[in-house]
Amino acid sequence: MAVYLDNNATTALDEKVLEAMLPYMGQITGNPSSVHRFGRLQKDAIEQARESVAQLVGARAEQVVFTSGGTESNNLLLNGFSKNGSTNKNSDSRIAISAIEHMSLLEPAQHLPFEVDKIAVDENGCINLHALEQVLTEQTSLISVMMANNETGVIQNLSPLIDFATEHNCFFHSDASQAAGKIALNFIESGLHAMTVSAHKLYGPVGVGALVIDKRLPISKTQFGGSQEKNLRAGTENVPAIVGFGKAAELALTHLSARSLHVRSLRDAFEKRLKEFSAVTIFAENAERLPNTVQFGVAGFDGETLLMQLDRKAIAVSSGSACTSGKAEPSHVLKAMNVADKLASSAVRVSFGKNNTMSDVDALLTALADIIEINRQSTVMMAATV
Repeated sequence: MAVYLDNNATTALDEKVLEAMLPYMGQITGNPSSVHRFGRLQKDAIEQARESVAQLVGARAEQVVFTSGGTESNNLLLNGFSKNGSTNKNSDSRIAISAIEHMSLLEPAQHLPFEVDKIAVDENGCINLHALEQVLTEQTSLISVMMANNETGVIQNLSPLIDFATEHNCFFHSDASQAAGKIALNFIESGLHAMTVSAHKLYGPVGVGALVIDKRLPISKTQFGGSQEKNLRAGTENVPAIVGFGKAAELALTHLSARSLHVRSLRDAFEKRLKEFSAVTIFAENAERLPNTVQFGVAGFDGETLLMQLDRKAIAVSSGSACTSGKAEPSHVLKAMNVADKLASSAVRVSFGKNNTMSDVDALLTALADIIEINRQSTVMMAATV
């Protein structure tokens, strides 16, 4: 039986989420922008989902703008801000982003009419106030630091960074795609100006996410042809997906503590036994991390090769971000942490989900032990023939 341990890439659609979506995939029809009763039913469903997502992240419903996912949310934030946000400083505005951001933020940042400064991380993948102070200038108008890293699972202590940004009249955004549904969030109390979330990371449907926006953040629409979603995202809303997102958010909030305890128990059990392998290094082991995530390297292995060997044993893991898989170079996250290229190239990410069990942990450890032993024997035989 196959074992799925790549829940940071995407999660299985919850049956209750699918059940909530089904009526809007045929039985209930209408355009949410229409004023008749069919349209109002669709609009009401969207607003109910908006409220559920807002409750999950500690925001007000009017602050939630639905998008097609985390990538669009990050693009909307950066491009929308670049059209409108630089006026709070001057035409030479700069933005600062962490060196470990997801590519959905790093890549669009390269196409902005701003200078982009990278905020360094330490060997544990953490950003401290000094690192931010090093790159902040009088022209810095926006700072973006992810809530939790998709590869290592490291959770950033954003509070002092946000306070510092506020003191220097900078707006602050955080990509919380991996954090939402795994740890408690409170957008309003955090002092953030924008937050990215994604449905398929918390057992919702693929193709829907949200950008949570404080009204203080100057942002303009980047696509035209309609006034939907607070006049920030033109186009008829994907009602079934939005309804599914709302239901997934509702379930995530209800079961947040239980899910967290469950996946943490699996991760801790896995790490305890993983440390018995002499060739293994656990990345960011000493940092606060998401309860479900562990990334490790195996000396003498290539991560993609190890991934494929595990796949042959019907175990699905990842070598890092699903959006950058297939690339030959080591993870930019691990490079930013000053992990040696050879060790970084051996990286494997395991991310547990609510449906995983201790037997999945056992299966993974057994498979790893077999693969490492076969590799050891092969190495010995090759050395003997030289």
